[in-house]
Amino acid sequence: MDDKAILARIHELVDNEHALRAQVQSGTLTPDEERSRLAEAEIELDRLWDLLRRRRAARANGTDPDAVEERPADEVEGYIQ
Repeated sequence: MDDKAILARIHELVDNEHALRAQVQSGTLTPDEERSRLAEAEIELDRLWDLLRRRRAARANGTDPDAVEERPADEVEGYIQ
């Protein structure tokens, strides 16, 4: 996946988050369903942002960004902020 595809997926997930919030407001989605789906989206967003940052770092250091692989969710979610 190249940077453009990663950014497109990030934007798609952000749009999905907005849609989920609107569905709760309109009553077509329960808050519990929203929470569950948002949690999944947030994990995927974290993984994609991590991948994009690491690809950019690889490029800045003169290494192949295509060699950078997406990290598992449990690793990315374990980062200390």
